[in-house]
Amino acid sequence: MPTVALYNTQGEQVGEISLADSVFGVKVNEAAMHQAVLAYLANQRQGTADTKTRTEVRGGGRKPWRQKGTGRARHGSIRSPIWKGGGVVFGPHPRSYRMGLPKKVKRLALKSALSSKVNAGAIIVLDQLAMTEPKTREMVRVLGNLKAGRKVLIVTDTPQENVIKSARNIPGVKTTNAGQLNVYDILNNDNLIITRDAVVRVEEVFA
Repeated sequence: MPTVALYNTQGEQVGEISLADSVFGVKVNEAAMHQAVLAYLANQRQGTADTKTRTEVRGGGRKPWRQKGTGRARHGSIRSPIWKGGGVVFGPHPRSYRMGLPKKVKRLALKSALSSKVNAGAIIVLDQLAMTEPKTREMVRVLGNLKAGRKVLIVTDTPQENVIKSARNIPGVKTTNAGQLNVYDILNNDNLIITRDAVVRVEEVFA
């Protein structure tokens, strides 16, 4: 059972917390994490790119010149793909890039990502992160106290508006909650700052 330090917002260690082996201490499965990241990125794509084929381009209904006798190559339409302004042969058309993953693979990937952060010493557990009002300056101070680095993911147990507003203008800082945690965000950030309540929630859901 991995044990990590418990900090307050002043950057002081106030104790230790034991993390569940079933969530934060599993054997890291890189293949599952790779699949989860691919699926996440694919599902962000809108798939709205579209090009016109020769049948969709306006004009070109009349044969540009007669078939024989001109000395030029035969053509039937000025909207042929080999003409400037013509259609596109193998261009993109609207489609869905959506990828699905089995639930077991999703859970394994998330556990592997969390465990990799624990193994790398890149997880910081806070006793609490409560802000009475949105203050970017206050959030910068907290991150400085924790020596969080430049790319940080802050995880709370539930969405906290003041925390979100305080962090949203800080470059490299992203906030989420335990219910929206995903593999890409965990791996894409150098450090993971998670509150004690969020740890409990994650362990309840994924243990």
